Amino acid sequence: MAIEALNSISEPSQEVTTQKSLGKDDFLKLFIMQLRFQNPLNPMDSTEFTAELAQFSALEQLNNMNTKLQDLLLFQNSIQNTLANNLIGRTVKISGNELYLRDNAEIGYVLQEDAANVMVSIYNSNGELVRQVDLGKQTSGDRSYVWDGTDGNGYHLPEGYYRVKVQAFNNSGNPISVSTDTYRKVTGITFDNNITYLILDDSLKVQLSDIKEIKGGY
Repeated sequence: MAIEALNSISEPSQEVTTQKSLGKDDFLKLFIMQLRFQNPLNPMDSTEFTAELAQFSALEQLNNMNTKLQDLLLFQNSIQNTLANNLIGRTVKISGNELYLRDNAEIGYVLQEDAANVMVSIYNSNGELVRQVDLGKQTSGDRSYVWDGTDGNGYHLPEGYYRVKVQAFNNSGNPISVSTDTYRKVTGITFDNNITYLILDDSLKVQLSDIKEIKGGY
């Protein structure tokens, strides 16, 4: 084998063993060295010779594949960066219950089954209930509610962060599972360890994969 030939030659062996791993060039040098120093009266078995050639071929193919994957990753990152730049100023939908109020705020939610009653509760940054809306009976699926930014007395609340809680109940009064989404504005982008992140409302950092929907317009 090629590794056995390496052990039988002192100087090349010292040079190679200082490396942490063998590349394809090292493998080829080792293979040629093995052929040079084999016993003419007892040459390498043809099956073993073919197997080592196959190993070298596989090593070269893996190296080429790794290079192509790296190029593909760079291309993908370039596309993501272009997409991220185009998203600045757009509104996107993400999972969560924190929303940012400007003139109004859109809330998304998913009902796992038909609901006899759906209740939307909105809290300010201090945890105080500022608005509660009874949406009544709704069928299962994706739903949304646009909060006009007013409290229970009809006064428009200041711009800022709020938290929403959506509750749903069936005909028996038992709670129904509800997942909540919010719509946030993309205000910037940032990069960390070759990963592109969107900055939402100047505070929340999310990956592109966290985006569920992109709203049309700016």
